[in-house]
Amino acid sequence: MDLTAASGGILDQRAESYVVTVPEGRRRLSGAAAQVNARSGGVIAGMRRDGLLRGTRGEITVLPALGEMPGKRIVVLGTGDEVKASAHSLRALAGSLVRRLRAIDAGAVAWGASGALAAAGDPEEAAVALAEGLVLGSYRFDRHRTREEDAPAGAVRSLCVVGGTARQAAVVERGLARGRILAEATNEARDLENEPANRMTPTDIAQHAMELATSVGLECTVIERSEAERLGMGSYLSVAAGSVQPPKFIVLSYRGAGRARPLALVGKGITFDTGGISLKPGAGMEAMKADMSGAASVIAAMRAIGRLRPRVNVLAIAPCTENMPGGSATKPGDVVYTMDGQSVEIINTDAEGRLVLADGLAYARREGASAIVDVATLTGAMSVALGAVRSGVFSSTDRLYGELERASAAAGERIWRLPLDDEYARALRSEVADLKNVGGRAAGAITAAKFLQRFAGETPWAHMDIAGVMSVDRDSGEWVKGASGIPARTLVRLALGRSRG
Repeated sequence: MDLTAASGGILDQRAESYVVTVPEGRRRLSGAAAQVNARSGGVIAGMRRDGLLRGTRGEITVLPALGEMPGKRIVVLGTGDEVKASAHSLRALAGSLVRRLRAIDAGAVAWGASGALAAAGDPEEAAVALAEGLVLGSYRFDRHRTREEDAPAGAVRSLCVVGGTARQAAVVERGLARGRILAEATNEARDLENEPANRMTPTDIAQHAMELATSVGLECTVIERSEAERLGMGSYLSVAAGSVQPPKFIVLSYRGAGRARPLALVGKGITFDTGGISLKPGAGMEAMKADMSGAASVIAAMRAIGRLRPRVNVLAIAPCTENMPGGSATKPGDVVYTMDGQSVEIINTDAEGRLVLADGLAYARREGASAIVDVATLTGAMSVALGAVRSGVFSSTDRLYGELERASAAAGERIWRLPLDDEYARALRSEVADLKNVGGRAAGAITAAKFLQRFAGETPWAHMDIAGVMSVDRDSGEWVKGASGIPARTLVRLALGRSRG
């Protein structure tokens, strides 16, 4: 779908479908809605007068082209109370709209969105949100459908956002371009997460990362098993011990700020999680193909960072492996050593994400990271605590959490901070090693974060537990059923914010 912006009136654009917005509570039509109403014989005003169009947020009415209207159809989009409008609500509106446009085979679309953009706040940021909604809402994962009758019908070939002066259109065009890049990062993460585990092995992810690096000018290093052994990554390798798939420790580097210390993004990359010897129940285990969502989000974020070229150095680290049972698999009670020399007693092999992240964090410290953010589908306890609404975040510094909070708010990927009191670390005390990898049922998400904190050391650090938000159960606004791609856009926004800072 091509996204463009143009100045002038909506009917100056040649299109098959014309979209106009109608807010709730305003009696008189204005802007594009007034232009289309005049050319269509007053149909929109008549429907409002008769109570058939209320303008409530998300209300979509499709009409045939009437009177002297060009094209095939008119689409009237209700935008709700203008006082409550925001970039977030515009993003959701655009996501719902694009799916309806696709369902009616809208083809070439002209959208008189200047009123909706103005109501949402800063014009460029509103245009970013609008583009995000369109690109995110039109996402679908259907590459493995082979029957022609299963192919989705309808398309939106192009969409032009129309209105305002030439200067205003240029601002909107700039926002649309940036919003597309951000949304495409989320969609790339969704693709990686939705792909079946037999087609998204650690080797496949490493190949994807190398191709990504070439396409946007990043550096990519893949640390193989032998090198990981030499570096002392015993914690990471203990998870890989039961799988025939070779582990791949992926490092992507973007350099936009000379010799400055990099921001490190560390993503859990368990391409399939059986639980290992501590085997999971069979019901629902197919969803564990997405246990690499953390790695997917940091890798996808790096493509957007490479395209946007912020003045900051960023290091993405994705320790990737399967967690499988087998004759060589790690056993409960085993003791392993991490890259920084700490010993860990493994009580439960299904608490494997923290084991791969431990060496990922230690590697980030070795590379001189100025701050570290790790992302992981880490604990079922987080799903219990926050459900499918917010990611849980733990941070060793208020400043880094504040940066993440601003980035997540701009991205529309909500977060919530949880505590890191020292008392929670008591549950991780081991009788035979420096610490054990689980601390019991109580405060499970917090004790997992306390485990990771040991490996961040004094470096400012934040941990994002995305277990509750890794997937969406239905289409809604910009969200599409399946993998969510959270928090790829938050990570990009974090890097952009550090660049401005």
